[in-house]
Amino acid sequence: MVEEADLGKRIQQFRINKGLTLQELAEKTGYTKGYLSKIENTEKAPPVSTLINIAKALNISISEIFGEIEENSPICLVKKFERRIIARDGSVFGYAYETLAHKFHSKKMEPYFLTIPLAPKENALFQHKGEEILFVLEGKMKFYHGEKEFIVEEGDCIYFDGSVPHYGVCEGNREVKCLMVIYTPE
Repeated sequence: MVEEADLGKRIQQFRINKGLTLQELAEKTGYTKGYLSKIENTEKAPPVSTLINIAKALNISISEIFGEIEENSPICLVKKFERRIIARDGSVFGYAYETLAHKFHSKKMEPYFLTIPLAPKENALFQHKGEEILFVLEGKMKFYHGEKEFIVEEGDCIYFDGSVPHYGVCEGNREVKCLMVIYTPE
């Protein structure tokens, strides 16, 4: 399991190695200097979409933030036991993300196995550049995209513009398990 403290330290080290101040990184990402400082000092566990934006601003891959070695190959296989768990329960929201293609070099998409908890630690609201797809493998959720509300059940797929504020909550008495893919343009 990737330790959240390691994520913050890695981000800080990459930022320093690139010769960027927190303020400069804030300007590149659109996040506040205070928020980025909290991430680096592990006071905040950001969602994967935020980590993707930070990685792009630092001109590195999200896999590098996770401390993974990417293979320079046109194909990669990640066996179930090789998945890396990110932010399980320690996340601000309690969401758990598992990497599905961390070995692939220079990805255009970021696929994850996402688990949405029954009772999140706090309400999540996500917003990022690019597009996202959620395919529900187990459970049922109420999904909010801007002012719209959808019921997304097992076997349903929702594809949306990530720049519109969005979030999902469990509907019923089961956590929701999804295949999530985020595409963020250069």
